[in-house]
Amino acid sequence: MSSKSFEPDSSRSLTEDEITYIRQILGQLRRLSDREGTEMLCYLIDMAYMEAGESQARLAEGRVDS
Repeated sequence: MSSKSFEPDSSRSLTEDEITYIRQILGQLRRLSDREGTEMLCYLIDMAYMEAGESQARLAEGRVDS
């Protein structure tokens, strides 16, 4: 596996569609990791899934407040 440096692009935020896509992929990854019995990986994916959900909620609140 090659290691690539990750430099976040702080000049823009994720869109609601991008966060929705990330949550969908995380859900699929969670099901795969659950089948493999990888408890720690399941936990970490769950945390990322919840964080994405909170990001979606914040975006939706901002849209309603506007």
